[in-house]
Amino acid sequence: MVTEKITPPVRARTAVTVAFTVHGLTGTAWVTRIPQIKEHLGLSEGAMGVALLGAPVGVAVAVRFAGMIVARWGSRATTVAGGIVGALSLVPLGLAWNLGALICALAVLGASLGLMDVAMNAQGVAVERGYRRPLMSGMHGAYSIGTLVAALIGSAAAHKGVPVAVHLSLATGVLMTVLLFGCRDLLDRSADTLLEEPENLGASDKPDGASKPDTTPSGGGSGRWLLAMLGIIGLCSFVGEGAMADWSAIYLRESLGTGPGVAGLGFAGCAVAMTAGRLAGDKVVARFGPVPVLRAGSLIAALGLGLGLAVRDPAAAVAGFTLFGLGIAVVAPVTFSAAGNVPGVPAASGISRVTGVGYAGLLGGPPVIGFVAQGVGLGWALAVPVGLVGLIFLLAPAVATAGR
Repeated sequence: MVTEKITPPVRARTAVTVAFTVHGLTGTAWVTRIPQIKEHLGLSEGAMGVALLGAPVGVAVAVRFAGMIVARWGSRATTVAGGIVGALSLVPLGLAWNLGALICALAVLGASLGLMDVAMNAQGVAVERGYRRPLMSGMHGAYSIGTLVAALIGSAAAHKGVPVAVHLSLATGVLMTVLLFGCRDLLDRSADTLLEEPENLGASDKPDGASKPDTTPSGGGSGRWLLAMLGIIGLCSFVGEGAMADWSAIYLRESLGTGPGVAGLGFAGCAVAMTAGRLAGDKVVARFGPVPVLRAGSLIAALGLGLGLAVRDPAAAVAGFTLFGLGIAVVAPVTFSAAGNVPGVPAASGISRVTGVGYAGLLGGPPVIGFVAQGVGLGWALAVPVGLVGLIFLLAPAVATAGR
């Protein structure tokens, strides 16, 4: 029996790449301005940690229903709608006048980016299946390019003294324009239909070592356990990624006494390394396999960040943040691709479950680090991601089902 295949969608691949780039730009547009927002509102580290809880609350609510929303409206419409709302949420974020307003703005930002993340990764899985070769790391590389560009622009804006509200309002206009014109060629609902029916894949498309797919709605017990392990891998990686985004600038600025422009280089270095690692990731994973690559990366991340924090020097800290970004570069794309190919589980559903856990680390980890920093100092608190990446080394075999 000849099964239906997704034709390699060249223009769709470009559109998905644009979506990933916009997601990175939106989520990072404000992070290098955190020190100015914190100072303007007069927040302590603990209060800033409370503020940062707004985003994970928004993500937790959105991701819980992301699979159903994508099934109802389609991954294309959800990607675009989530991107538009995310871009618009930057305006009230820049105008926040107290802690409550900041929390609300971050909740909207988190919810919109959570929905967009699930939908655009489902689009990515469909494109990857159409090409029949690894592509997800390159797409996430586009996300990293977005974070890098946003970090550099934000650092330059902070250095030049551009008001936060002006900076983020201009970013909103640019992001909406890029999204509306660049994502017109996203895949239509026919791709979603195939992704909701994993059994449509031929035998050659099944993950290595996979037996007959479990076609129960939940994917069976093995599917649930696999998704749980993939979620933990994502959580461990994203706690560190969130810490680099939200606390690296504050660490360099307040703990090591650097200027506002230099403070933004910590996350910029992390973003550069993640970009390079992800752009090369598809070829590296195809050659060596996802498990060895994740294990080697976890060691690089732990040693780099650990030594960078121990030296307590700005240059060493930036180098440590950079090595951490390189070490965790391919974790997200490999994990999401695996989640989208779990036998018996629709792609959007698998991705939403893993994204929910992973995003809890990305957005919930920084507030926890803020609370820890209140008691033991930010330098020691930033050592938390060093320990967590060790779990990636242990759980790495779970990503073997990515079918690469």
